[in-house]
Amino acid sequence: MNNPSVRVARWSARRPWLAIAGWLLFVVMCLGAGIAVGGHAATSEDFRVGEAGRAEALAASGGLQQKPLERVLISAKDGRALDAGADAAVRDVRARMARLAEVESVGRPVRSADGHAVRVDVTMKGPELEGKKHIDPLLAQTAAVQRAHPELRVEESGSPSISKDVQGQRGEDLSRTELFALPVTLIVLLLVFRSVAMALVPLLLAISSIMAGVGLSMLASRVFPDAGVGTNVILLIGMAVGVDYTLFYLKRHREERARSGGRLTPAAAVEITAATSGRAVLVSGLAVAASSATLYLAGDVIFGSLATGAIVVTIAAVVSSVTVLPALLALLGGRTSRRAARRAHDATRPAGDDTRIPAALRPVARRPVLMLGVAVAAMLAMAGPLLGIRLTDVGRETYSRELPAMQAYDRVNAAFPELKSVNQVVVRATPDRQPQVAAALDALAATVKHDPLFDGRTRTRVSADHRITMLEVPVPAYPSETRAQQSLKHLRADLIPATVGRLAGAETAVTGDVARYADYPEHQKQRLPLILGALLLVTFLITARAFRSVVLGLVGIVLNLLSAAASLGVLTAVFQHTWAEGLLGFTSMGSIGSRVPLFLFVILFGLSMDYQVFTLSRVQEAVRGGVPARTAVLRGIGGSAGVVTSAAIVMVTVFASFVPLHLIEMKQIGFSLAVAVLLDAFVIRLVILPAVMLLFGDAAWWPSRRRASRSGDAAGPGEAVAGPEGRVAGTVG
Repeated sequence: MNNPSVRVARWSARRPWLAIAGWLLFVVMCLGAGIAVGGHAATSEDFRVGEAGRAEALAASGGLQQKPLERVLISAKDGRALDAGADAAVRDVRARMARLAEVESVGRPVRSADGHAVRVDVTMKGPELEGKKHIDPLLAQTAAVQRAHPELRVEESGSPSISKDVQGQRGEDLSRTELFALPVTLIVLLLVFRSVAMALVPLLLAISSIMAGVGLSMLASRVFPDAGVGTNVILLIGMAVGVDYTLFYLKRHREERARSGGRLTPAAAVEITAATSGRAVLVSGLAVAASSATLYLAGDVIFGSLATGAIVVTIAAVVSSVTVLPALLALLGGRTSRRAARRAHDATRPAGDDTRIPAALRPVARRPVLMLGVAVAAMLAMAGPLLGIRLTDVGRETYSRELPAMQAYDRVNAAFPELKSVNQVVVRATPDRQPQVAAALDALAATVKHDPLFDGRTRTRVSADHRITMLEVPVPAYPSETRAQQSLKHLRADLIPATVGRLAGAETAVTGDVARYADYPEHQKQRLPLILGALLLVTFLITARAFRSVVLGLVGIVLNLLSAAASLGVLTAVFQHTWAEGLLGFTSMGSIGSRVPLFLFVILFGLSMDYQVFTLSRVQEAVRGGVPARTAVLRGIGGSAGVVTSAAIVMVTVFASFVPLHLIEMKQIGFSLAVAVLLDAFVIRLVILPAVMLLFGDAAWWPSRRRASRSGDAAGPGEAVAGPEGRVAGTVG
């Protein structure tokens, strides 16, 4: 037959050791090539969006771009004013830092207003994002000064040291996540299969898929730069889809062996499984990859990294499921055959029927309208808080205070509040107009000096060619605070138009901490309609093509929107307020990370296709075998509910393991995905979907069902046709 999954499975089953060796070689080659070539990290230019990004580009064109900056803070441990010993420590810091090859310049010491602290600013060489790679020598010198002056507190903070600490903490968090997710997943699989060998197969294939995905992502980063989040999403998605695809495949294989009482040969059972669940895995993998690809439309390097990670690990998981898995099943066939024969007397009903499942579906079967109304009302109620969602960027002030660099960061900002954030007004004009630009910026500086929104102090910088001029306007508030946001709006809407905005031919833009914090969510809002439109179109086309049904394509879109809205509503109710802080271990930002909703929509649309395709495939088999629509719905959804539930538990375990992470954005992503999968598996698939399909009846399959009634053959090219018992005909000679 022409089904590619069957052809590949047949080849693998006949040459199992060669197929296994080929997969292992593929994993080693992917990982080895990735390590050999190396990943390409995103640069500062890749992160630029909105007006803030445009202003950064202007500043960089004149050599005024942001440099990696560290601040060494010296203060008395008892909180008293500094004495003469602090001067010796300052001289020591400046002398040590000036000798380092990584340091470009060392600033003069600056005392705090109350005299209780003094800081030394150290500017490093190279791009801002490269600073964390070269920060260790600076930290070592700060530690040496601390040892030489034990009576003082000498500490260091800045973008490089904070990035290094955050990266290290994230690595430790991910290690703990693996230690939690792997054993829990194994326990779930043991309960599902009651076999150590069969339980280990999904786990090992998922891990190997993740390894291949990591290597592939490093290669892909040459085209799509890695923003540092690729590994996170590879682990998150890789464990979920890797286990799910293998679970779907193994469960169907076991059903076919049990149905035949062990009479099917291992190769024959593999081919039947490949024609059904194998095809479902291919369609599901395509859906996840295609949905994830819509993130590229965001025009943002972070979403590009998320998309790349999700796509490569999904492809690796699909490849492992349709190639090496049939080989493993062929090798394990003798053992499973004997076990199936021993249980043959219990297999008196069609495989997939489970006495528990009809009981769960019985209320829906009896009162589909009522159950549909109750379920939809409950989902809409959960989605209610979404109306009050507030999206913001995740600022540095949300990082864990367990990090030494963040503790120093807090003390630096307490002693020097003007360092909390800054607005940078960048002006580009021809060199001959530099005096006019300087005069206009002086007028702006004089205005902000008496404006209560600002600190009052300003600094002007001019490029060597006199084309670029930058005015730095500090604000004694963190970028997320109202005062800082109001200062940006006041600058852009009022102060700049009244001063430098009047200069004909000059280009003006505002960047800085506050502008980046405000512009990033705004950029996403502008791209959101395009991404959602593409996502809905992709989901519709894949579903409609897979099942030859326009109705099911539309139903899939509506159900996915409902599930995503409900999970986002729950996320908003939990994380935008403070009542769950102690329970989940976080400090509320009063908002949701601006990247979370879009990531949730895209990934959920892809992952929900796993359940959608697998469930509807079982219904479709029965329909094509001549089973009445109502019976086909109850049998197909009832027969697949057990494996869908097991898969959902695995997914929820993986996603929930991200909730204890320190990074608030990863907490929100893990929580929202876990809630979304729970709702999708237990409310959408067990209540809403069967109720809708029962109400639609044969119309759910329009136009394919009508064509089947006339021709007696609704199967597409190369597709298997199911008999009345769900057996796939034409796959075994």
